[in-house]
Amino acid sequence: MKVAVFGESDLDETALRILIEAILGKQTHAIAFRPRARGWPAVCNDLPAVLKRLHYHTEAEAIVIVADSDDSPLHQATHEQAGKTEGECRFCSLREKMKLTFSQLNPVGGRVTIKAAVGIAVPAIEAWYLCGVDPRASEAAWLQGGQSMRGASFRKELKRAFMAKIWLPLSSNNDA
Repeated sequence: MKVAVFGESDLDETALRILIEAILGKQTHAIAFRPRARGWPAVCNDLPAVLKRLHYHTEAEAIVIVADSDDSPLHQATHEQAGKTEGECRFCSLREKMKLTFSQLNPVGGRVTIKAAVGIAVPAIEAWYLCGVDPRASEAAWLQGGQSMRGASFRKELKRAFMAKIWLPLSSNNDA
């Protein structure tokens, strides 16, 4: 399967590719493209151009889009009701941009529309990587933690824990 990964950083995209292949149980073929900038604003703003480029200029079959929730409102079941999207909800924002962009695409040589998956990591993608390793690394823990788990300092703690517990041991094993 030919899969593009679009996230907030190169490190996130590399780690996501590992997760995607583990979930699918098979190796995927990366579709390379260079986003112009990084971070949430770039993911949100560049998504239409990325989808159009993948649709018209690659053989991508799927795209996985992931961003951190940071301190934005979390997606809720009430957002699923017709016309009830939450403007600050990052999942709703990405979904609306995808719907609009996909509706504007013209068919290309017998290919079907690219499959898309969106994930909003709470509070940051490092929590996904630390699942089962750090008890603070879950959406439930984050919701229960209140203000003590909000803000950039907690996300930096998660990033440090990820680098120390997961990434550095993983990369040193690959060097051996």
